[in-house]
Amino acid sequence: MRRKDREMSREFGVEVIDKSIYGIISMIDEDNELYGIPLSIVRNENTLYFHSAKEGRKVKIFGENPKVSVAFVGETKIPENYTKDELDEIVKDESKTVLLISSVFTTEYESAVVKGKVKLVEDEEEKIKAMKLICEKYIPTKMDYFPMAIKSGLKRANIYRIEIEEITAKRKKYDIHGKEMKWGRIDG
Repeated sequence: MRRKDREMSREFGVEVIDKSIYGIISMIDEDNELYGIPLSIVRNENTLYFHSAKEGRKVKIFGENPKVSVAFVGETKIPENYTKDELDEIVKDESKTVLLISSVFTTEYESAVVKGKVKLVEDEEEKIKAMKLICEKYIPTKMDYFPMAIKSGLKRANIYRIEIEEITAKRKKYDIHGKEMKWGRIDG
């Protein structure tokens, strides 16, 4: 990671994974071509789960090269570190224009990247557990109907797991005074 001052802990990365709406899984196909797609992913301890169709490009790639990277994006926003009057003053002094780049034309963000290997889940009990976790995350108000849905849906989908080998996390965030919170500063 180039910006070590923005690196965050593994625990922070886990929080980003858990609150992310989706993860973008990246892989390399048999022609050495990159392929990435967004997926609905859930984490259970040190394992990520997702489902897919039984056939398709990613299914074929997983069989040939199970190494993947999954990127998750948490909260993002454009910071408002300066008032219009303060910005009007900054642009009068060319030596201060670096503030425009670093504190105005920027984005606050949090992200996590996981490295691991994809494995098809074969055990029916683990498949049901994984699908239940996915449904609890994405459609928690419909769980009364899960038992009926899983009966017919389980045989129609592949369930995959990724054992997390590595998590890197990164964040750019400003405190209430417009100062960037570097490594170790969680609140401001």
